[in-house]
Amino acid sequence: MSTVDSFKSKSTLDVGAQSYEIYRLDAVKGSEKLPFSLKVLLENLLRTEDGANITKKHIEALAQWDAKAEPSTEIQYTPARVVMQDFTGVPCIVDLATMREAVKELGGDPSKINPLAPAELVIDHSVQIDAFGTEQAIERNMDIEYQRNGERYQFLRWGQTAFDDFKVVPPGMGIVHQVNIEHLARVVMAREVDGVKRAYPDTLVGTDSHTTMVNGLGVLGWGVGGIEAEAAMLGQPVSMLIPRVVGFKLTGEIPSGVTATDVVLTITDMLRQHGVVGKFVEFYGEGVTAVPLANRATIGNMSPEFGSTAAIFPIDDVTLDYLKLTGRSEEQIALVEAYCKEQGLWHDPKNEVEYSEYLELDLSTVVPSIAGPKRPQDRIELSDAKSQFAKDLPNYTKPGEEAKSVPVKMGDGREFELTNGSVAIASITSCTNTSNPSVMMAAGLLARNARKRGLNSKPWVKTSIAPGSRVVTDYYEKSGLLEDLEALNFFVVGYGCATCIGNSGPLEPEISQTIQDNDLVVTAVLSGNRNFEGRISPDVKMNYLASPPLVIAYALAGSMDFDFESQPLGKDADGVDVYLKDIWPTPEEVESVIETSIDTEMFDSKYSTIFDGDERWQAIETPEGNLFAWDENSTYVRKPNYFDGMSLEPDAVADVKGARVLAKLGDSVTTDHISPAGSFKADTPAGQYLVANGVERKDFNSYGSRRGNHEVMVRGTFANIRLQNQLLDGVQGGFTRDFTQEGAPQTTIYDAAMNYQKAGTPLVVLGGKEYGSGSSRDWAAKGTKLLGVAAVIAESFERIHRSNLIGMGVLPLQFPAGENAESLGLDGTEVFDIEGITELNSGTTPKTLHVTATKEDGQKVEFDAVVRIDTPGEADYYRNGGILQYVLRQLVKKD
Repeated sequence: MSTVDSFKSKSTLDVGAQSYEIYRLDAVKGSEKLPFSLKVLLENLLRTEDGANITKKHIEALAQWDAKAEPSTEIQYTPARVVMQDFTGVPCIVDLATMREAVKELGGDPSKINPLAPAELVIDHSVQIDAFGTEQAIERNMDIEYQRNGERYQFLRWGQTAFDDFKVVPPGMGIVHQVNIEHLARVVMAREVDGVKRAYPDTLVGTDSHTTMVNGLGVLGWGVGGIEAEAAMLGQPVSMLIPRVVGFKLTGEIPSGVTATDVVLTITDMLRQHGVVGKFVEFYGEGVTAVPLANRATIGNMSPEFGSTAAIFPIDDVTLDYLKLTGRSEEQIALVEAYCKEQGLWHDPKNEVEYSEYLELDLSTVVPSIAGPKRPQDRIELSDAKSQFAKDLPNYTKPGEEAKSVPVKMGDGREFELTNGSVAIASITSCTNTSNPSVMMAAGLLARNARKRGLNSKPWVKTSIAPGSRVVTDYYEKSGLLEDLEALNFFVVGYGCATCIGNSGPLEPEISQTIQDNDLVVTAVLSGNRNFEGRISPDVKMNYLASPPLVIAYALAGSMDFDFESQPLGKDADGVDVYLKDIWPTPEEVESVIETSIDTEMFDSKYSTIFDGDERWQAIETPEGNLFAWDENSTYVRKPNYFDGMSLEPDAVADVKGARVLAKLGDSVTTDHISPAGSFKADTPAGQYLVANGVERKDFNSYGSRRGNHEVMVRGTFANIRLQNQLLDGVQGGFTRDFTQEGAPQTTIYDAAMNYQKAGTPLVVLGGKEYGSGSSRDWAAKGTKLLGVAAVIAESFERIHRSNLIGMGVLPLQFPAGENAESLGLDGTEVFDIEGITELNSGTTPKTLHVTATKEDGQKVEFDAVVRIDTPGEADYYRNGGILQYVLRQLVKKD
């Protein structure tokens, strides 16, 4: 007998006066024993079963999930909606606009290129901290933002009118993930399908790796590249293997002096050490009910940092309380409660389910922590921060120069000493923490207490607050804490993903020049989730993640070479030493201020006009029509060439012959290394392109803001200033050896790639472990493809980047287990042949491909590389040259 009783799977749920069609999980035997996250996937399959792509066999495979087995069964997951931020969202809409034209050229109907699921884009990545330290900073930064990004914003306004079911949240409204949990997330969707109101779990994919923040609400979703998101918008399911699920038990209570940030850094450390890449993490047990929703969201947010696909909490009364606080309607809250209880999705700590692996954290054991100087999983206990800094500093400075100190004279009369370790940037920023009132209020109270004792931030520190929501400013103002923060020079500079994405803005000229002239190793401390090399500021080499109150504390200290336990932050008016412990707020103080300062009306007032924007947004002239009128002179939005010359049938897949190595890279190469998001200089290939097109240096903006222009982005690929290409000795940045030229001289990666393309030479990239970790950055794959890279051979891949490479028609290969470039004796000067790819033409995916690397003296190194095309769906994408080409051909053939 089948596991699925089709006659009982469809049912009706009455909530108040409204009836909803639902697909019952209890119609599937075994569903009651599944982890919460897999129940959500099971309902997804049950509701989308079509007998072809999704069959009863898939449903049964999930219902009979073996917790201990390695993932082997492919399923097709259909997310209910798509959420985007503007850095990744603009190229998504550019691609959709380009696809409309390609469909027309192939004889199809352009209007078929249209979101089939709700798609929402939040413009949050474009604000930069040019102005700081004044009340006028926020207005000044927003004025500059609109001046820089007018072309992009005009394009997005066109997209909002040209595409159905696509909404844009204008600039200055908040960070996408906070807007998502506070307003966009439904928890349970209610949508009319064929005239019938249907209820089902809210699920999503997002074009930002921190989409997992919504897991704190019990909403299953994760970050994908823009390429996959576009396909999801066009109705394509996401191919995935039924994952292993790690059960993470939380017990105990957070002790005084410890923040949610400390908890999440501890969990990140634990899970990264355990190994959860490609797995779901699910929090369970009695202790879950004691975890506030904001803390759940903070933990879910960091899922990419510990490597899991999702990190989800179940739905319970805490979820409902948060929905009420944030102004969701009574009808929606009633639907969430009724649906989840009816479907067995309501948290019941007594219901024991089996997990693939188990971990446990006693929250009472967590201690104050920071992470750095270059990875979020490199946790340091605060008590060890000074000594660890001393150990790490020699990696960034010349021998004997660790204690360097340089005097600085500012134009306004300030004089001070800058040393190695000086905190140049202290920023309360990013979605991770600015969504969490407990840490934001703690920062405000610490500022109040410091102000009372006469302390202030050091004059060389660039200070800022960039909240994830306007509601934060409301509760800061109501509590009176905004005045205290401003007294310490922490002014609100904008509402968006600022310092954490590399939009920290320039340091003051005298400080920047002193750092560069003396090769000083200064530091940044931010309440973010990313501190990768070269990400935060080109002037800063060591970056640390910390809770918002610790960001304030380090601004007071002024240096990472500081021990908060033994060194005073300063003296009060009576000459008494003031230590951090003297001004640190108690949990009771924090909770008291939260209770008296945050209410539902704040959320209602801010979100009632969330899509309207300010007068700047409303004044933008909006083009009309189904097809976009491309401006050939635009340096922000240009029609890409992915579909040029595309035919209705794909060309046969061919083996790679005579390839050269474009870059040989080490471990933990991130998508920031491959496709940086921050600023760039005039002497870079991207800068030279803009100058040649009449753009002044002051108007360069950032790589992230230029993502709608493939000409800029391909020139920025592998252009991170901290990239270490092992083809060169001791050289940092986007450089390589060009083997098309005699003597293989050093040149930029872009220029070399163009020479290889002229010569008809394919390229490969060699990588180490965790290749492509970091943000879900689609240009890391798009740029790789446009440079002419046919294959990336690495020791291991992070999930999103591997799938993005396939989505662009680039082959991801892994070295044999236990091997790498060094163990095989590869130095990057070899010529590579990769054989066996042609098997894909017959509909089968080979497990390995034979690689022959021929050295300059004729010696050959041969090995069998593991093919990381993991599902039949991915094989289809690769055969078509990419996921968008596949979708486009399918749509035209159906037309």
